[in-house]
Formats: sequence, C-alpha cells, structure tokens
Amino acid sequence: MKKTRILMAWLLAACPAVFAQTAYLENVKVENRSVEKQGRMVKVAMDVNMDALDMKNQHSLRLVPTLVSADGTQEQALEPIEVNGKVRNKVLSRQRSLGDLEASDAQTTLRRRNGRAQTVHYETEVPFRRWMVDGRLDLRGYVTGCAACSEGDETLATGDVLPYEEPQYLMQPVAQPKEETVKRRSEVRTARLQYRQDSHNVLPGYKNNRAELASVQASIDAVKENKDLTITGIYVTGYASPEAPVAYNMELSKRRAQKFVAYVQQQNPELDESLWHVDWKGEDWEGLRKEVEKYPNLLKQDEVLKIIDQCEGDQDACEEKIKALVPPEIYQRVLNEMYGPLRRNEYRIEYNVRHFDLEEARRLLHSRPDLLSVAEIQQVADSYGRNTDAYREALHVAVETYPDNVTARNNAALAEIETGHYAEAIGLLKDAQDASLVNLLGVAYFKNGQMKEAGDAFRRAQAAGYAGAADNLKMLEEAKELLGE
Repeated sequence: MKKTRILMAWLLAACPAVFAQTAYLENVKVENRSVEKQGRMVKVAMDVNMDALDMKNQHSLRLVPTLVSADGTQEQALEPIEVNGKVRNKVLSRQRSLGDLEASDAQTTLRRRNGRAQTVHYETEVPFRRWMVDGRLDLRGYVTGCAACSEGDETLATGDVLPYEEPQYLMQPVAQPKEETVKRRSEVRTARLQYRQDSHNVLPGYKNNRAELASVQASIDAVKENKDLTITGIYVTGYASPEAPVAYNMELSKRRAQKFVAYVQQQNPELDESLWHVDWKGEDWEGLRKEVEKYPNLLKQDEVLKIIDQCEGDQDACEEKIKALVPPEIYQRVLNEMYGPLRRNEYRIEYNVRHFDLEEARRLLHSRPDLLSVAEIQQVADSYGRNTDAYREALHVAVETYPDNVTARNNAALAEIETGHYAEAIGLLKDAQDASLVNLLGVAYFKNGQMKEAGDAFRRAQAAGYAGAADNLKMLEEAKELLGE
C-alpha cells in the first residue's frame, strides 16, 4: 500500500500537466508558407518556427497541416510533424527501438530543446481536388501527456490557399436595341380556291370557296380594322400545277391571280387601288417537290423526286417523264393528291405599326408581340427590373418573336447567365452563327462546367472574328490549369 502511494506521488510529480490544458500553437510560427498547384498535385511547403515553444518534458505535440475546403465540409490531412519533450522523446525512442511501438508516421520527428532556436522545413504534396480551390491551410496540434492521455487540441489558421477569381470574360454587355424608325410588318396567307375546268373566274358558291374567301377577308379585316396598323400594300402571286403546257399554265396563273384581286377589291372598296400588286409564276415545281416528300409511301418516290430535281429546262418534258413511270398509278396519285395544293394564290399584306408607350407594350407583350419592336420589348423587360423572372420572360418573348435579332438573343442569354441558368443560356446560343453570340456561348459553357465545349466555342468565335475571343481562350486555359484535377 505504501509502495502504491509512492508510485502515485511520483507520477503526479512527473506529470504535473496531466490535469492542465496546454496552449502550444500560440508559440509556433508558420513562415515562408507556399501552397501551389503543379499539374495534378498540390505542393505544400513551409517553415515551422518553434523558437518560442516551451515543451513540457512529458508532452508530445503532433502537428498536422490540413487543407480545408472553403465551406469546411471537406479536408485533407497532410503528413504530420512530431515534436516531443525531453522525457517523452526518450520514452518513445526506447519503445520504438524495442518494437513495443510502431514507427512514427510523421514526416519529421524531433526533440524540442526549450530555449533554443529550432525551425523545421516542411514539404509535401497530395493529389489536387477541386474543393481545395479557395480553401485554407490549418495547422492542427494534438497534445498527449506521459500516459498517452490527450492534453487538448489546438488549431492555428495559416491562411487561404489556391485563391481563384473567376475569369472576367470579354463579351457583349446588355445592349439597348435600336428602335425601328418605321415598324414594317407583313402577313403571308394562301388562298386555295376551286375553279371549274379551264376557268379563272372566282365562284364563291363553288365547293369550299365561300369558306376560303371568308378567311381571306378576315385576314384583311384584322389589319384594316386595327387602328394601330396602316396597310401599305397587298401583294398577290398566282401559281399553277403542271398538268397542262407550261405556256398555258403561266397564262392561267395570271388570269386567276388577276380575277382573285378584282374580287377581293370589290369587297374592300375603301382600299386604294395603288395598294394592290399582282404577279404570277405559272407551274410551281419547287412546291411539287415539297408535296411529293409528304408521301413516303408513293411508289417510286425517289424516281419522281429525281425527275423534279433534274428538271431545269423543258418542264413539259419533265411532266411526261413522270407520266411515263410504270405503273400509271404513280402519275395518277401525283395528279390527284399532289397537284391540287399547287393551284393557289398567295397573298402578303404589308403594313406599318405605330409605336407604343410602355403600358401599351406591356399589354401587347403576350397577345401580339409581333407588333412590338425589339426595343419596345426590351423597355418592358427593363421595367420589371433586371434579373427578375419577368425580365427574363420578356426577353425570351423577344427571341421567340425575332429569332434572328442578335441583340435580343444576346440580352436574353446574358439574363440567364447572370441568374445562374446556364443550361438555358446554352439553349439560346448553341445554334448561333454570330461571332459575339458564339463567344457568349463559350462563357455559358464555362459557367456550366463544360470546359471543352467552352474552348471550342471560343475558338469558333475567334475564327469568326470576335476580337476578345483570343483573350477569353487564354483565360480559360489558365482556369483549366488551376481547376483541372
């Protein structure tokens, strides 16, 4: 019993800090710290200065450099440094030499000599992971006492690592579309009237003509009665099918177009005669090809299409070739099913549209966006506030209404990029041919994490003459170097 008391007293004397919390890292300095990405590895180097560190004899300090992600959810512990007090160093060395303790996994193991200058140069490398970008490097200290008991943990923040600033790519900013001085619009319609054989007279009561003529009048009324519109011209073109001689069909398409215009003029006497324009084209072989393509079950369809494609001179001879195809049912089907749609009058109503104020434009945005200019739609979008859902929706209307307008597409794609809708921006830009839009596609791809596609787009934009594409490509390569695993 007496021996036990003596042993306990010796342990308490030898381990005075067992019950006391230590604070070693406040006396450790990290100097000349360097964290660099080299290829697919991250190299960490630093000098750990322990000049001011006063280690207790029975203590062991395990220093573990640790890479930590910016959000703190991921980390990578690096090779540790083991620092031992005088007594602790002897005990561990003896245990390891006798095989009672595994060799240390530390990169460096040393005895701290209190009161003396002592610096450890540390270098290591680990595979790069993207989460390390914009992360930090902590130095964590784990202290154990004479009985391998924990004496507390500490953390020394050494600073941020692998700082990354997203490239500020050169691209077209949001632009105000140019206002149309005169807003010119047109509507194209087709009138397929039925005629008696060899006749060109318009017969309202014949077959389906009454409904067809009513449709024509309705389209004219829609423009004529809209006070916001002013008709500037009505253009009619007559077409015929090929079942008679070319000269005859040219004359027939002329007479039918003229009679059609005369009839519609009578229904609209208030329209000035100077607004009406008549033209005729005769046989429509281009239209015939489109009709034949609609019938994949037509026997020898390929041969019929070949005859049409090679018909550059005598169209009467071309029709005879179709007639000569065997069996005769081929031509009969072409005559009965595919010639009919070719006999028609196409008409185009051209008109000017007045300009609208903001409130009027808002009302028309979804009902008649075609009456608004791109500039007016942009004003509506701006009134909702940039980066709002209504702003983005209005710009999409502009693109849907004017798909070839570069400014409308640029502004809509920028709105998607700015709100993090990168896939939507790619959808708006992927078929673009304009150099500035292809460049913007590269930005959208980059934001969406598609590095290869971003590079391809920047190269295309550069080849197409976009001035900033070369610089963008260089910035992309630098970003890939930092972010690539």
